[in-house]
Parts: sequence; structure tokens; C-alpha cells
Amino acid sequence: MKDISVLLTTGSARTIGEAIASGALSALTATDWYLDRIQQDKEGAKGLNCVRSVSLHAREEAKKADAELAAGRSRGPLHGVPYLVKDNVFTTDGSFASAGASALAEFLPPYEATLVSRLRDAGAILLGKTNLTEFADFVSDTMPSEFSGAGGVVRNPLGQEYGRGQGSSIGSAAAVAAGFCAFAIGSETQNSIQAPAVYTSVVGFKPTVGQVSRYGLIPLVPGQDSPGPITRTVDDALLIFQAIAGPDMNDTATLAHFPAETGSKKALQGLRIGIPRRFMADNLINDDHKAKFNDLLALLSRAGAIIVDRCEMPAAEELHAVRSCVFRAEFHESLNTFLGRLKPCGMASMRDIIAWNHSHPEAIPYGQSLLEAAARAPGIRSPQYLNDRRQDVALSLHRGVLAALAAGNADILMSPMTVAAKCTGKAGVPVVAIPAGADADGLPFGVTVYGAPGDDYAVIYAAKAIEKEIGKRLLPTFTAWGD
Repeated sequence: MKDISVLLTTGSARTIGEAIASGALSALTATDWYLDRIQQDKEGAKGLNCVRSVSLHAREEAKKADAELAAGRSRGPLHGVPYLVKDNVFTTDGSFASAGASALAEFLPPYEATLVSRLRDAGAILLGKTNLTEFADFVSDTMPSEFSGAGGVVRNPLGQEYGRGQGSSIGSAAAVAAGFCAFAIGSETQNSIQAPAVYTSVVGFKPTVGQVSRYGLIPLVPGQDSPGPITRTVDDALLIFQAIAGPDMNDTATLAHFPAETGSKKALQGLRIGIPRRFMADNLINDDHKAKFNDLLALLSRAGAIIVDRCEMPAAEELHAVRSCVFRAEFHESLNTFLGRLKPCGMASMRDIIAWNHSHPEAIPYGQSLLEAAARAPGIRSPQYLNDRRQDVALSLHRGVLAALAAGNADILMSPMTVAAKCTGKAGVPVVAIPAGADADGLPFGVTVYGAPGDDYAVIYAAKAIEKEIGKRLLPTFTAWGD
């Protein structure tokens, strides 16, 4: 292959896999190319700092992948394709898993996450770990998404900053956009895949909670946590979901149900797309964003989709106003369980983390107000938590997503930017973020497509059809590693 740079920086994981399978490109060449690009970024004066560490085993795994292909054994479309995982995922490749916290900066996981094992089984090559917002953005209510004590500041390859509330999988999104890997793994509790995807002009897919195992991930809110792919195309998100999803005895949430793919490939023609407006799309402050969204709906309508507008959630106003203890309570409980079991870096409880931060104030320049609030949270068996959890699910799911789908007889729902993130997070439903070009200021614009719990394939195939009509990535214009 004459010039692999265009393929590896902008190509899909599927096309990269096809090039490797055909012999036009080797897995080792692709791996070395990405590792060199990551190293240049680390050495440059204006690096993105999206990658925290690289795997000690990447080149050996790539050589093994090439040898298997040479022997006529293919593991599938991801065979030999290099990827990165978020720094809250356990690996046994010699890299740390810190969740961005300085107190855990040198924690070596004792075992591997299920999703990493499944990607290895699929033949994908682990390159290393991406930086994230510290503790998935639950340390301080003033900390920007770009920051973590362990990893520092991640820069958006499109030029703007990752500001407050733009989701914690920022390193994974930046790495995919800038061409440091073919795809990456993020995780979402409320907006941590979809927001970085929208603001970095890439695709992000958060599966239904329980469709992808969380075993081997540092938790935030287990009732809402869901790992998923960040990619350049919706088709790639499908490929990776197929590789990592499925029941896992180490995560009982995955044993409840699993969607069948059969019968879910609905084309755009006749697809009923519901548009929640009240306290959703209506909440867009930017008039240009409102106009942009309406223009995209018109394009989809002309292409044959049926736009159900308005398709309201009965509890939209209540959900917008609700304040819940669920994040604080589940974070406190799950982090204490994790720390108490493994005692990483000598930390046995959330109180230990807080005390360590007090002793190292340089590690928390934005303070730790959310951590301290979580430490005071009611227990998960308390009446307050149980009532708040029931309320969250009732408002977001039963009187939210499911009610809107039923009211409009809609196949899926769609919203601009990340206005639906609070709802989709509490409801635990599948969400695909699709880049849709730029706004009037040249900044990324995107939409999110979501549906009922377990309808992951239906949502993905609808997103593929929508992407074909309105999908448009903004490519990075940064001059990396400059003076």
C-alpha cells in the first residue's frame, strides 16, 4: 500500500480490517504506524494528550494476528485492527487503570475486562489507554471535561476546549477523530459517550445498560454504566458491539435479556422518527442549532422518513427539574466495594481517596465537591435512594422514552446535540450519536438517536440509515506536534 496515512487516520475500522485481510496492509504495519503517531503526539509541544499509555504487548499481538492470517485463519472483520480503551478499563498489558485519579495513577489491574478479552478473541489489537475526565466527571462541579489529575488536559483535535459537562470519554473520542487508532472504547453513565462524540464529530454508541459487561471497569453508577464504541461510522459501532456484547456471569446485569438482530434492519423509507420537543429540542439556546436541526429533519423527510413532530414525553418537565441522590449513592457504594476488594495503591475507600486528595491539593485544582457529596450520600438501601431510583426510571423510561415511542407509534426518537442525555442515561436505553456537520460558527453539530431498552440493533440500523442522509464528519485541522 503506497500511503496508509489516509486509510489509518480517516478510514473505517471495517475498511482497515479489509486491507489487513487482503494483505494490502499488515496488522504490524498498522500497529507501528499508530504507535509512532501516539509517540509523536507525546513528544510534541502541542500534542492532544488523548492517550495516557501504550500496551507493552501491542506489537507481539499484531505479529500473532498476521501469522494467523498467513495460516488461513481469520477471526472476523476486526482481525488485526488496532484500538484504544478508556483508562477505567482493566487490561493486563502493563498499563495502569486509574479512572483519571492521581491517587490511583499507578494501579496495575490484576485481571482483564471482559470486553477486552472479547476484542482479543475478535482479533483486534490493543494499543493502550486513553485519558478521561477524572472518575468519569464526578469529582468537582467546576472541573472541565478535559481534565484529570492522572492524565492532565486533553485537547480536542477540532480546536475548541472540552468544557464542563462534555462527557468523560474525551480521550477516546479525540483519539478516533485524530487518527491514533481505528476505534476506541468509552463508557457512559449519562452523557460520557454521546457528548464527546458530538463535540469531536465522531460516532458514539452507548448500548442498553446490561448488553455489554462492566466486569473489569472502575464503576460510577452501576444502574446506568454502559461501555460502548467510539468510531468513525455507525457501521463500525455495529461491528464492535457485535464483538463485545453478550451475557457474562461476572456481570449479572447482562443475564437479564439480550436483543436479537433478526428483523431489525429497517430502511429510512417509512422509518418513523419521533421528535421530543418539550424540554428537549426546545431547550436548545442557540437559534442556529434549532434551524440546523429542523433542516436535518427536512432532509430526512424528503428521503422518505416519517417525522413525527411533536412526539412528546409526558414527564419531560418533571424529568428536567428532578434532582436525585442516585449518582451519589451508587458511586459511593460501588467505589467503596471496588476499593475495598482490590485496595489499589493502598486506597480502601472513597474516604481514603478524599483524604489523599486533601494531602495532595495540586492533584485536584478544581476541588472535590462531588466526591465529598458522594461520601455523604444515603445508602443504596435507604428509603431516599430507593424512592429516587424508582422516580428516575418512571420519569425517564416509562413516562419518558417508552411513552413517547408509543404516543407517536415511532420506531426511534431523535434529538439535537446532547439534550436527551439526562433522560437516556437514567432510562438506560441505547443511544447513537451521529456527527452532522458544523453549525454557523463552524463548530461540530450532531444528533442522537435512541429507543427502547434492548432495541440496540433497531437503533443502530436506524442510525445507519440516518447517517447515510445527514451524516458528515468534521476532520481535524490542527497541526499536531508543532512549536
